[in-house]
Amino acid sequence: MPSLTKSPAPPSLLHQDSLDAEHRLHEAEERLREAIEELHRRQRRVARGGGSYPPCDHPPDESCVAHAIGNLCQSFLLSYGVRVGVGILLRAFKLAKGQSYSSLLDLKQLVSEKDLIVREEACRIGLLFGGFTGSYHALRCLFRKFRRKETPVNAILAGSVAGLSVLALDDSGRRRTLALYLSARLAQCAYNSAKSKNKFHLWGSHWRHGDSLLFALACAQVMYCFVMRPESLPKAYHDFIQETGPVAQPVYKAVRESCRGGPVDVASLSAYLSKRGKLESVKLEEFPSIIPCSVIHPDTGSCLHHNANAASATFKKTFPLYFSLTLVPYVVLQLQKFMEAPTRTCWLAVRDAVRSTTFLSAFVGIFQGVICLHRKVATVDHKLVYWFAGGISALSVLLEKKSRRAELALYVLPRAGDSWWYILINRHLLPHIKNAEVALFCACMGGIMYYLEYEPDTMAPLLRSLISRFLASRISNPSSPSSRTASYTYLQALDAMKPQKLQESREAEASSSQKYDLESITGL
Repeated sequence: MPSLTKSPAPPSLLHQDSLDAEHRLHEAEERLREAIEELHRRQRRVARGGGSYPPCDHPPDESCVAHAIGNLCQSFLLSYGVRVGVGILLRAFKLAKGQSYSSLLDLKQLVSEKDLIVREEACRIGLLFGGFTGSYHALRCLFRKFRRKETPVNAILAGSVAGLSVLALDDSGRRRTLALYLSARLAQCAYNSAKSKNKFHLWGSHWRHGDSLLFALACAQVMYCFVMRPESLPKAYHDFIQETGPVAQPVYKAVRESCRGGPVDVASLSAYLSKRGKLESVKLEEFPSIIPCSVIHPDTGSCLHHNANAASATFKKTFPLYFSLTLVPYVVLQLQKFMEAPTRTCWLAVRDAVRSTTFLSAFVGIFQGVICLHRKVATVDHKLVYWFAGGISALSVLLEKKSRRAELALYVLPRAGDSWWYILINRHLLPHIKNAEVALFCACMGGIMYYLEYEPDTMAPLLRSLISRFLASRISNPSSPSSRTASYTYLQALDAMKPQKLQESREAEASSSQKYDLESITGL
C-alpha cells in the first residue's frame, strides 16, 4: 500500500526556491529605488519651474543666517588656534634654548603679551578664514534663493565676493603673495582639468622631476632678488632668508654694489669687520672686482668649514619652526586622530620636521658652497652667479618626499612672481593699480571654489583637504536623520547593502553550481 506521507522536497529544489525568492526581492528593491529617484527628480523639476528654489546644503532645521554665522565663528576659532599654537610652541623652544626649563611651567613667561605677540596677527588670520567661510555659505544660500537654480555660477560668484575677506590683512605685500599663490593653484587646477579632458597637455609635465625643476627655477629668481633686488621681496620673507643664512647684511650690500660696478660702502663694511676683529687681516677696496671669501665668512678661513657650519646652524635655528608648523596643524585640524594616537602623531611630526629642516639646511650649505666655489675660479663677480646658485641649491628638494616637492614649488613660485611683479612695476613695464592684489585674490577664489565643488579631483589633495576642512566645519553628517529625508536615508541604506548582497548572491550561486556539478557526477 502506498504511503500517504508526503516526501520532503529535495535539498536542491529548496535551495533553488530560496534563490528565486531572493532574486524577486532584489527586483522589488530596484523598482522601489527607481520610483524614489523619479519622485526626487520630479520634486527638483517642480522646484526649478515653480516659485521655490533648490534646497540649501545645511540641515533644514537650521536657518541660513545661523549656518553662516556658525561657520564663521568655528573657522575663526580654528585658524586663530593654529596661529596661537604655533606662537606658543616657538616661545617654548626659545625658553628651552635659554636653558630655562622651569619657565616652561610659568604661564606668565610662556603666554604673556609682552613676549608672545601674536594676538593681532592671529585675529587677522581668523577674520580672513572665518570671514571667507561665513560669507561663502551665506552667499551660496542667497544665490540659490535669488537665482532659483543651482549652477557653477553660484560657486564662482560666492567665492569671488567672499574673497574680499582678504582685506583683513593690512599688509598689501602679504595680500599680493597670497593672491599669487592662489593664482598658481588655480592654474594648476585648470591645467589638470584640461589634461583630464584631453584638451591640453604641457610639454614636460610627465617628467619625473618636473616639480623639482619648477622649484629650482623659482628659487633661482628668489635668491637672485634676495642678493641683487632685496626690496622686491616681502620684508618678512627677506628677513627670514637673512636670519637663516650665515652671511651678514653689510656683506650682501657690498656684493650688490660690486656687481653693479659702483663704489662699495667701505665704512659700513669696516664697522662690520671690526666687530668681528678681522679688519686688520682684510684689505678693502672702494671698487673691488669681487668680494673675497675672507669678507663673506671672516670667522672661518676654510670655505668647507664655513659651509658645514652654515648648514648646522640653519638646522638648529629652523627645527623649532618646522616642528611647530608640523605638530600644531596635526593637533588642531585632526584632534580626534591625535587623541587616538598622540605618540604616533608626535613621532610623525618629528620625522617630517627633521626631513624638512635637513632640506633647508642643505639648501643654505649648497648656496654658500656655490658662491665660495665661484670665488676660487673667477676674479670678477656677476649678478647671474646668484641666480644659478639659487637654482643649484634648490636640488636639495630631492631630500623631501615626492608629495611635498610640488607643494614647495607652488609655495616658492608666488614669491618669484611677486618679485617679478615689483620689478616690472618699478621699471614702468606694468601699471601700478591700487588694490590689484585684492581683485586677483577674489577672482582666484571664485575659480578655486568652482573646482572644489565641481571638479575636486583637479585640486592638490593638501589644498582640497584644507579648504574642505574649513568650509565643512559645521556641515551636518550626510547620514544624519535630521538633515535628510526618509527616502534619502533608505536609498543610502540600499546603496550600502547592495555590494554585500551582490557578493553573497555570487557566493551562493557559485556554491550551488559546485553542488549541482557534484550531484551530477555522483548521480545523487
